[in-house]
Amino acid sequence: MNVIYPTGTHAMKDVSLDINEGDFLVIVGKSGAGKSTLLRTLNGLVKTTSGSINIFDKEVTTSSKRELREIRSKTGMIFQTFNLVTRTTVFNNVLTGRLGEMSTLRGFFGLWSDEDKKIAMDALKEVEIEEKAWTRASKLSGGQQQRVGIARALTQKPKLVLADEPVASLDPVTSRKVMDYIKKINVELGITTIVNLHFLDLAKDYAERIIGMYDGKIVYDGMVDDITDADFEKIYGGQLTEEDYNETRTN
Repeated sequence: MNVIYPTGTHAMKDVSLDINEGDFLVIVGKSGAGKSTLLRTLNGLVKTTSGSINIFDKEVTTSSKRELREIRSKTGMIFQTFNLVTRTTVFNNVLTGRLGEMSTLRGFFGLWSDEDKKIAMDALKEVEIEEKAWTRASKLSGGQQQRVGIARALTQKPKLVLADEPVASLDPVTSRKVMDYIKKINVELGITTIVNLHFLDLAKDYAERIIGMYDGKIVYDGMVDDITDADFEKIYGGQLTEEDYNETRTN
């Protein structure tokens, strides 16, 4: 498949990829390599210029609005910037993950069922932050906010979780804690999980399978145990730096 933006940027070039149920897959590459574009084509947030995407036995590229809504309701999204409503409680933020299962009217008025509330609290327990349920999201640290973002994704009861640079704004220690929770939902709940990462040490420590992208193309697809420094140099255009390899950084 290909994606060409209206600006003329060819963001994805003849990309072909098979994802197996239960995979924990990490996409790596420099900024602008096409990682986020690839992730967002999977639930129709970015439209392909050519090619096809089949997910949940549905063709994304030709789906109607109703069919896209159904695909997205089964796809949990974890964002780099958390995307929480900071003026309301953690619990209310997590409950928004249930909107795909509700009518527009019930969702508008926040008419959550007891089952919705149980699902939300169970999701908070999965990421061990249930004690913050009634705290305003603005009072949380960055790592805690991202755990809320993971819990919100879990309330969708997803078949697929997409995490777009979920630790890019976090310090190294917190990054690993957040990655532990993302890995946990894959291992314990069996949810297919695809994560975009920049830092290679995190990719090597958490991935089972690595997809390497460079200039909109997939230049590596293999198991993490098989990847070499030469492969990483190919992914990073022969410009592999200490900053690329290590997550050490300041915020």
